[in-house]
Amino acid sequence: MMMNIKKPDIVLILILLAALILNTYNIWQDDAANQYYLAAVKSMTQSFHNFFYASFDPSGFVTVDKPPLVLWIQTTFALVFGVHTWSVILPQALAGAGSVFLLYIMIKPRFGKGAARISALVMALTPIAVAVSRTNNIDSMLVFALLLGTWCLMRAVKQGRLIWLLAAFGMAGLGFNMKMLQAFMVLPAFLLFYLIAANAKWKKKIISTVLSLIVLTGISLSWALVVDYTSADSRPYVGSSQTNSVLELAFGYNGTERLFGQTTGNARGDMNGFGGDMQPPNGSSSTNGHSQAQNRGMQPPNGNSSTNGSSTNGHSQAQSGGMQPPGGGGQGGFGGGNGGPGGNGGGMNIFGTGSAGPLRLFQSALSGQISWLLPFALFGLFGMMISWFRDRREKMGQMKETLFWTAWLVPVAGFFSIAGFFHHYYLIMLAPPIAALSGIGWFAMYGLYKNQKDWASYLLPAAMLITAAFQVYILSGYTSQIGSAWMCVLGILGLGITMALLMLKRHLPFGKQLAIIGLCVLLLTPVYWSATPLLYGNSSVLPEAGPQLKTSAGSSGGMFSSEVDTSLLSYLRKHNTGEEYLFATLTTVTVAPYIIDADESVMALGGFNGTDPILTVSELKNLVKEGKVKYFLIPGNNSGNSELVSWIKKHGTKISSDEYSSSASSTNSSAQQSMRGGPGGGEQTALYQVEL
Repeated sequence: MMMNIKKPDIVLILILLAALILNTYNIWQDDAANQYYLAAVKSMTQSFHNFFYASFDPSGFVTVDKPPLVLWIQTTFALVFGVHTWSVILPQALAGAGSVFLLYIMIKPRFGKGAARISALVMALTPIAVAVSRTNNIDSMLVFALLLGTWCLMRAVKQGRLIWLLAAFGMAGLGFNMKMLQAFMVLPAFLLFYLIAANAKWKKKIISTVLSLIVLTGISLSWALVVDYTSADSRPYVGSSQTNSVLELAFGYNGTERLFGQTTGNARGDMNGFGGDMQPPNGSSSTNGHSQAQNRGMQPPNGNSSTNGSSTNGHSQAQSGGMQPPGGGGQGGFGGGNGGPGGNGGGMNIFGTGSAGPLRLFQSALSGQISWLLPFALFGLFGMMISWFRDRREKMGQMKETLFWTAWLVPVAGFFSIAGFFHHYYLIMLAPPIAALSGIGWFAMYGLYKNQKDWASYLLPAAMLITAAFQVYILSGYTSQIGSAWMCVLGILGLGITMALLMLKRHLPFGKQLAIIGLCVLLLTPVYWSATPLLYGNSSVLPEAGPQLKTSAGSSGGMFSSEVDTSLLSYLRKHNTGEEYLFATLTTVTVAPYIIDADESVMALGGFNGTDPILTVSELKNLVKEGKVKYFLIPGNNSGNSELVSWIKKHGTKISSDEYSSSASSTNSSAQQSMRGGPGGGEQTALYQVEL
């Protein structure tokens, strides 16, 4: 008897190949790794103690600001392949392609191969998803974990087996150990889908849900509780917390502060705070309401930027990714206003994330990263609802799965519409539901277009036209980089496809092919946007996509990272008399390259924000007495950990820069030293020697 072997879907293979190319091409040549996390990975390869606690530095002084699961994976890759930028990026790149595959296999059973291909393609070509997957930031791995949990959830519903349901919520718990409360954004969708779709009595559903939530809670809090109940003397300080607690970090800095605006470290924060999730400099907003810090390519302190952060066209040099359409003076576009939680003080506009409001995702600040197909997906959701209303019995299963993706989309979109503090790359959380609803929506709207004779048959042409018009609006903010040809071509093609769908509906024998061509037209600009990180380079700290990278890529990397000062390194090594730490400074920005490139243990007194209350003056004094550290690199005009800085300056001897700076290195490090001087420039970094 011959076995029935299924043929592989060649289109899917091509989509996956495209995703792998977009996610991996040139990562071995591009210095695209976030130094903050790369330094932690290198430290974690040196001992199990560092590995378990996700220590930022080799001596286990302070942890990074995230839980360790993704860093554990990156460290494993680094142990196998060596500590390189590409070895720590590779897990995220593979996870990005894995997410494309998972979407395909989840959409196909209910909606067919065509819808599954579209969903996979949209996911692969989501610009912000590509940009994040090409760095060692955590978010693409988180999305993969949540999609894997979704796959388990759908198996639980189809097979009626509790083990798959527990696995689904267990994956969400693992997601918590990747990026804390961000993983819980999908829980409303998980709960809703199981309760409405599972074929079981309500008593069994409730018991199963309770058990799943117990598993979720146990897995989520397992590492946090182990760390918090370990003696503080036996582990690193929990970075970016104010009480040395993982739970406080999870529900504060990485929790409520994302919604209401960042407050941790604001009172003492300074320029050196830029690290993993950077807090911008105090007072960085200019008088015209635009922030110099908004640019992924922030201008270095060399006097090139104007005092109010405005360029000659009246827009801030800081506005990359959040480009303003013609005539827009603020973060306007759709939505307008600066209301909502967090105001402007919590990072609302600091990083070019637009103004809070129900239409924030349609504003120019965010739309180019995630929203190209959002109107089409919303039209598709409406089309699916119409199809279900007209044929409830046949479409019930499809509608339930559609509701799952809707329940993922709505709370996440709601969060980003009002949140006070987030970065562009967080928007990858919206990529799966938009991609899924685009595929489902095409399936539903084409069915109505082909089979119905009333107004519902015109939903597909309307979706094509509105989405094309919205994309033209997005492009209008980038004419200075790419000209107006893109707008004209897209507008003409979008209008032409719409007219063809309307006029030839009753006579065209290949309507399906025309509908596919129309969708391909809508994917033209996302293809280019997704390729921009490959074409122009990408910021490893604040990943984003778009033609603004042509001029800004690399600038932010320089602003939010530093390099080893070889003359300083030589001086400190020469004068080291057995101290554990080569030197100490306030933040991880200065420290990271000495860990990565010089294999030294360096102390970040205030964590990456420079404001963590890790040490008291008495504790620092004891470290000096014990011979653990004697050199301190202190930035001028700092406002972080002022008591420690005052004590160091009072009891230390300031070393003349002539003793550790050569003429060659002073030129290269001058911009860094000015940056370390804090907001407003002023006194440059100074080296102090303290011996008691």
